[in-house]
Amino acid sequence: MKIKTRRYYIYCLVRIAFFLLNLIPLKISLAAAGFLGKRAFRLLRKYREIAVANLDAVFSSDHDSNVRIAECVFENLAKNGAEWIKLASLDPERLGEVVTEFEGGQHLDEALSGGKGAIVLGFHFGNWELLGMYLRHRGYEGDAIVRRIYFHKYDKFVADMRHRFGVNGIYRDDSPKKMLRVLRNGEVLGVLADQDVDSVDGVFVDFFGRPAYTPTAPVKLAMAAKTKIVPAFVIRKPDNTHKIILERPIDVSAAKSGEEEVKRYTGEWTGVLERYVREYPEQWVWLHRRWKTRNQ
Repeated sequence: MKIKTRRYYIYCLVRIAFFLLNLIPLKISLAAAGFLGKRAFRLLRKYREIAVANLDAVFSSDHDSNVRIAECVFENLAKNGAEWIKLASLDPERLGEVVTEFEGGQHLDEALSGGKGAIVLGFHFGNWELLGMYLRHRGYEGDAIVRRIYFHKYDKFVADMRHRFGVNGIYRDDSPKKMLRVLRNGEVLGVLADQDVDSVDGVFVDFFGRPAYTPTAPVKLAMAAKTKIVPAFVIRKPDNTHKIILERPIDVSAAKSGEEEVKRYTGEWTGVLERYVREYPEQWVWLHRRWKTRNQ
C-alpha cells in the first residue's frame, strides 16, 4: 500500500513538473537538461559504473574517452526527457521543427510495396520516441509494440502522450495476432528490440564480439507475415534537432522457419545496430546491462 501511495505522489509531482516546464522555451529546457544530465552522471553511481564498464569492454583502448561518452549518454537521456515534456504542448503539425532530416523513406516504401506491411525496427538510440511520431506525421499508418507500465496512471499518461501524435500501442504481452493483424493490413509495426530481456524469447548473437541475448520477436513476426524489417535510427544533431535514418530492408519474406534462420536474421539486424553505435556511441543507452544473460 505504501508503494502504491508513493506512486501516486510521484505521479502528481511529474504532472506538476510537466506543467511548469512547459512554460519554459525548449532551448532553455535543453540547456538545463544537459546540466542535469551531467549531475545525474555524477550522482547515479550504479548506472554510471554500468555505462563505463560496458564502454570499457567494447572500446578498451581509452578509459577517459569512455567516461566522456558515458557522460554524454546521460546528457542525451536528460534532453530526451525535456523534449518529451515539450511534446505535451507541441502541435503535432510542428513535429517537422524537431525532426529536420528524414533519410531512407524509399526503403520503407519499398518494404510496404508488397502489401504485407513492414516492421520498423527501432532502438534505444537518440530520442527513439520520436520515431513512431514522425512516421505518423509523414502519413504512415500502423501501431507500435510497447511495454506495459504496471501502474495505470503512468501507463495512461504515456499512452495519451503517444496518442497526441497518432501512435497507438500494442502491449508486448498481448496476443501476437494483434501484431500480425497490423502487418496483414499492409501497415507499419514498430518494434524496439535491442535490450537483454530474459523474459522474452531470444537467441545469442554476436554484438561487439560478445554473445548477447537478443529478442527474436522482430524476425519471427516478419517470417510469419512474410514481410521485411527496416532498421531505423533517430540521431540527435549538434543543434538538438534530429535526423531519422531508415536503413535498407532486411528481407525475411522468403526465409524458412527454424532456429538457424531466426538467429541469422537477428544477427543481421544486430550488425546494423553495431555499425551505428560505433559511429554514434554517445547516442545509445549504455547504462543497460546488455550482456547480462549468459550463454550456458
